[in-house]
Amino acid sequence: MTLTPVAPLPEHEVRVRAPGKINLSLRVGPREDDGYHAVSTVFQAVSVFEEVVATPSEERTLAVSGPQAELVPTDGSNLALRAATLLADRAGIDDGVHLHLHKGVPVAGGMAGGSADAAATLVACDALWRTGLSRDDLLDLAAELGSDVPFSLAGHTAVGSGRGHLLTPALSRGEFHWAFAVQDRGLSTAAVYAAFDDLHGSALVPEQDDDVPLMQALRAGDPRALGAALHNDLQMAALELDPGLAEPLAVAQDAGALGVVVSGSGPTVAALGRSRQHALVLAAAFTASGVSDRVLTAAGPVAGARVVSSMD
Repeated sequence: MTLTPVAPLPEHEVRVRAPGKINLSLRVGPREDDGYHAVSTVFQAVSVFEEVVATPSEERTLAVSGPQAELVPTDGSNLALRAATLLADRAGIDDGVHLHLHKGVPVAGGMAGGSADAAATLVACDALWRTGLSRDDLLDLAAELGSDVPFSLAGHTAVGSGRGHLLTPALSRGEFHWAFAVQDRGLSTAAVYAAFDDLHGSALVPEQDDDVPLMQALRAGDPRALGAALHNDLQMAALELDPGLAEPLAVAQDAGALGVVVSGSGPTVAALGRSRQHALVLAAAFTASGVSDRVLTAAGPVAGARVVSSMD
């Protein structure tokens, strides 16, 4: 009997998990000269995760598994590979790395799956290469990569301003339970913002005071008040591009959701339940009505990108 040679284990491996997010509120101002929109948003990290495993390699390569993995680019345009390159350049490191991404967050679903990959990669490569960068250093790199990447790194609940990359932690008591109607068809964030511009060319600069009731609901741990305060300025633009999103919104309302909102730029629809059990009821309603390709349930808030295992 001929034995197949076993490939040697990598001498070091770092596994990092980073959460998806929802925007409990997203208020969008007019497009500025740099092409970005000023926003005021309240993020919550939820227990739908991306997992990144970083191992030593001669080059910087990437593989993807999990739902919709075939939709994720594996070339230099991938945000995780860009994160590894940016960190290496900043730390003065020439090392390669192989990244294995396991998808849990919907692709192009408005829940920042790509940003979670980038944040997880920063943490994983920092540990793998022992760069010794501070958390503030990593947050600066995250902001260079994308508007949602700093929050994917920080997690929990936070207020975002600027492009969403300037974070202020927000006090949140208790746990909130969500059901998500996931579509396999994605929505381009750029296209949704362009549709928003067409609908609201004279949008006002958002004020954080607009979200006082929402912040009070979080501090009180009151899901009913939180549901009533959910808000997304991009929702109408997402519906313009994908009118079918009206169906899961209506199903969630009919099933007694405390609040329902398109997540970020969509097309994922987030429904807030009274409890974990009610979130399962909402998910079952999505499934039974055939208004989504997949359903997920999750709780929030949860921590941001963090090492879950490391093998020397």
